Amino acid sequence: MRISLIAAALIALPVLAACGNDNAAAAPTVTQADLAKSLQDKGIKSKQLADCAAKLFVEQGISQEGLRVMMSDKYDTTAPDQQTLGMNADDAQKARTASSRIATECMTR
Repeated sequence: MRISLIAAALIALPVLAACGNDNAAAAPTVTQADLAKSLQDKGIKSKQLADCAAKLFVEQGISQEGLRVMMSDKYDTTAPDQQTLGMNADDAQKARTASSRIATECMTR
């Protein structure tokens, strides 16, 4: 009896872990305002520049996971891989495109 209870627990553990630990789904949606505030907290002094940059990052279509990476403090003291910027390849390309747009659209205002 004891062996079958242990076996049942071992079988159920991966299923329960998969069902109950979906961090991406549980995380709140990152808004443009959240991203702008994070950019200001990380050193962009101009609210107008932070708002413009956040708008372009969001418009570029970076995923919620990519936006969370941008807002996290993970790369505040260490540099991310320059190819991926700590994101998936698609988000990294979108971030590069947004950065180019920021230089032309936000810095001239």
